[in-house]
Amino acid sequence: MVLTLIVVSCKTSKAINYSAPAETTIKSRIKSTKFLTGADNVKSYFPLLKNKKVGIVTNQTGLISYDSIYTVFDTVSESHIDIVSKKTLHIVDYIKEKTKIDLVKIYAPEHGFRGTADAGEVIVDGKDTKTGLPIVSLYGNNKKPSVEQLTGIDVLIFDLQDVGARFYTYISSLHYIMEACAENNVQLIILDRPNPNGGIVDGPILEKEYSSFVGMHPIPVLHGMTIAEYAMMINGQKWLKDSIQCHIKIVPCENYHRSMPYSLPVKPSPNLPNDQAINLYASLCLFEGTNVSVGRGTDKQFQIYGSPYLPNVDFCFIPMPNIGAKEPLYNGRDCFGEDLSTTPKVTQLELKWLIKAYNETENKSKFFNPFFTKLAGTKKLQQQIEAGMSEAEIRATWQKGLEEFKEIRNQYLIY
Repeated sequence: MVLTLIVVSCKTSKAINYSAPAETTIKSRIKSTKFLTGADNVKSYFPLLKNKKVGIVTNQTGLISYDSIYTVFDTVSESHIDIVSKKTLHIVDYIKEKTKIDLVKIYAPEHGFRGTADAGEVIVDGKDTKTGLPIVSLYGNNKKPSVEQLTGIDVLIFDLQDVGARFYTYISSLHYIMEACAENNVQLIILDRPNPNGGIVDGPILEKEYSSFVGMHPIPVLHGMTIAEYAMMINGQKWLKDSIQCHIKIVPCENYHRSMPYSLPVKPSPNLPNDQAINLYASLCLFEGTNVSVGRGTDKQFQIYGSPYLPNVDFCFIPMPNIGAKEPLYNGRDCFGEDLSTTPKVTQLELKWLIKAYNETENKSKFFNPFFTKLAGTKKLQQQIEAGMSEAEIRATWQKGLEEFKEIRNQYLIY
């Protein structure tokens, strides 16, 4: 996947407790700037790790760029983009190979450290074969590091790529990491990365009684924040247990604005293989609470949908076991539905495909399952679809909650 960057002027931040972006250099009539993720900006956080026992929460997305990416602006149009070179190395490998930092432990979220496990698959503790470092799984029954698992750790780095959706569980892992660090007086350094779905804020607000690991906080399905901004919201809104707050140091992206198109250099999880899947993920993930497949077990995960119970149309796919889907829904069976792999980029939570599938399914009483309410964060959405409400009518019921959320969100925006 090619990294696509369009850099625009960065808004001055009103947030606190983060490292301010470095000033750019202006020479003659050409301004050269570097886009840096938080992880890339090693000068901001490597000094904080000196003489410390360091742990890290990361997975395959924790890449560091160690060659330059230059964006050259034409002085008139400010539109010319020139990516000179980019080399990456995993942050764990970078630290072990190129520094004297005492990195002693890896903490891995859903899908594991190398990102190959199925969604929901229990990951056991182990050892990284490349570095020999012990790996602590933060999925399954152990979502929050224990006192023993944090013993001897002076500072913890958090570097995970989020995709901006409430039910993408890395923000739930963030919650538990912050809580454990606060309880054990461990400083947390959060290395920020862009949200590939930018500033899209949409969907129903999660109701407290439906909180779960796929939705812990009263936010919409698409929250429109980076993971560091979200961490500040967790702290500021006192969502941690007993309203405790975590001592966090944020290393932001440099020369970034949330309106920038951002293409991930690596899959954030096994079933999000490309930009299209990441863009459609929030809309199609609601199908995971129904009897409809979203293409797990194919090479178009979260870009297609279908089931044996939808009308026999021209488009058909057959799920088969693959990486990230050892036992896919409807394994080996014909699934009829739609191919959305060339659909234009969506800028909201789309319900039209979900409503269409419900209306066309053979047995509507078996369409939804209990997981749908957890994903939606409310019972209302299923009830509204079953009652025959249009997408526009359903969306209208979200507006008050979305406006209230945006007011809260504005307090924590960095970019």
